[in-house]
Amino acid sequence: MNSILELSKLIDHSILQPAFTDEDLKKECDIAMKYNTATVCVKPYHTAMAAAIVKGSGVAVCAVIGFPHGNSPIVSKVFETTYVCNEGASEVDMVVNIGKVLMEDWNYIDDELKAIHDACLKHNAILKVIFETDFVTKTDHKIKLCELCNKHNIEFVKSSTGYGFVKDIDGKYSYTGATVKDVLLFKKCCNPSIKIKAAGGIRTLDEFLKFKELGVARIGASATVSILEEARKRFHLV
Repeated sequence: MNSILELSKLIDHSILQPAFTDEDLKKECDIAMKYNTATVCVKPYHTAMAAAIVKGSGVAVCAVIGFPHGNSPIVSKVFETTYVCNEGASEVDMVVNIGKVLMEDWNYIDDELKAIHDACLKHNAILKVIFETDFVTKTDHKIKLCELCNKHNIEFVKSSTGYGFVKDIDGKYSYTGATVKDVLLFKKCCNPSIKIKAAGGIRTLDEFLKFKELGVARIGASATVSILEEARKRFHLV
């Protein structure tokens, strides 16, 4: 590892907290530009503002749609995709319809993937399909999603949103996010052309490096500063 860029260009810097304001967006975009991350990952209504801030910096804009639970109808997701692409997004992270996955309505998921991917292709945008593995927990469901992504030549599969909160027995909510097991499954089941994004719960340098070593192409993170500064210190990077 020779430079901090080897790490920073793996990062989609997440700016998705529900309470984030326009000022928070500006602050986080400044962080992304300072560290030269791959993208800023933003809420749909922040797309144009983010695109204006990072223009010319080498940091791209990734917008989420159907986020975080994937429940919008296909027509709404297509509209959102077109909207964010027109606002300056070159990458789109879309959550599949989780309920339809769990009931194994694969025709619906097939139609959804095709419609959103077609909208992305029309605007020369990359699509990342979020499985939300905190809710989609069965291995055969994940395998089927990989197969459908293969069918449509999707650019990326992605583990989680970071907002897949599951109610525990004590009544509190928690999530697992990205796991090594899931990334290995995606690598096994997806075409070699499909890249993998690990996201959800990756907050330390050791966690980050664990997924980097698995060969993921992107890592979703909001703890960009602490991860990269720890790397700079540990590996004496510039």
